[in-house]
Amino acid sequence: MGTYTLIATAAMGLEAIVAREVKDLGYECQVENGKVMFKGDETAIARANMWLRTADRIKILVGEFKAYSFDELFENTKKLPWENYLPEDAEFPVQGKSVKSKLYSVPDCQAIVKKAIVEKLRKAYKRTSWLDETGPLYKIEVAIHKDTASITLDTSGQGLHKRGYRIGQGEAPLKETLAAALIKLTTWNPDRPFLDPFCGSGTIPIEAALIGQNIAPGFNREFLSENWSFFSDDIWDKARMEAEDLANYDQPLEIIGTDIDHRMVNVSKENALEAGLGDLVKFKQMQVKDFTTDLEYGVVVGNPPYGERLGERPEVEKMYKEMGQAFQKLDTWSVYMLTSHEDFEQFYGKPATKKRKLFNGFIRTDYYQYWGPRPPRKDKGE
Repeated sequence: MGTYTLIATAAMGLEAIVAREVKDLGYECQVENGKVMFKGDETAIARANMWLRTADRIKILVGEFKAYSFDELFENTKKLPWENYLPEDAEFPVQGKSVKSKLYSVPDCQAIVKKAIVEKLRKAYKRTSWLDETGPLYKIEVAIHKDTASITLDTSGQGLHKRGYRIGQGEAPLKETLAAALIKLTTWNPDRPFLDPFCGSGTIPIEAALIGQNIAPGFNREFLSENWSFFSDDIWDKARMEAEDLANYDQPLEIIGTDIDHRMVNVSKENALEAGLGDLVKFKQMQVKDFTTDLEYGVVVGNPPYGERLGERPEVEKMYKEMGQAFQKLDTWSVYMLTSHEDFEQFYGKPATKKRKLFNGFIRTDYYQYWGPRPPRKDKGE
């Protein structure tokens, strides 16, 4: 087995949460803007893909170097040990991006990196003809930032937010990775009730159930590197066995998702079934102002409408006000709301304990946190 420099890419503002997940898997890491770097072998690649709930992708850093000219980009790319990664028949498209660099033409950079890899592989495999590219897919990216070129291999394929359970979705679905991060930023644990009053297609409650029963987010999907030649056959089998062994399917959960739209409630139910959660999550059609419960010390996580369109603002602001009034009665609960509406606290009727800046796609939002009291400690005899 080799040791690789691995990159878990992360949405802006989620790097620290991804880093905590990487450490929980047992790997030391460094945090940079938009990414978490760590060292690991093929097993680490499989486990990171299987378990990281809040990362976007897992990439292998093949090489990093300064490139002020196309010649430097070509020669430095050609020096890298491509034959250790790519078999003779590999299909390897090259994508690129360039920011604040002399080499700003992305199509030219892509073409040069591709040409350099072809030359290296033809020499390594003693080929006089062109490479066929009929074998497994290896996605390569050249990213140039301030004249430093990083060349990576994407091990994930589809982004890690694609868990494989979302059959249907609403107009503005929340990414599963962000939904998991919103939960991880709360005090919730599986012994406490959980509510999402704007459940849409069910992403937040489903992610809470996966966290609550310690089910690996990647259990229901495939990854690009499963077909790669330098992975032994049993690596992925072992990663899936570990996921199965660590899942706690007997953990009881009290998770509720409500939505004003009965169609979205039905979509949520279908998605929960697809995730293998059956009736573990309760979905109901309900307006947020009508929510009442006798349960205590619960956690509310919501991604309500933001009122981005001017015509929607008065309606959304009225709903924030009604929500504040309804949740006033939940005096032992903690409430966490994500919205881009800058006057949310005013309409909700209470200043947040804490705010955290996050991005929902390209929308800058704040995560308003209202901390309730800590639940009383249970005696071990209970």
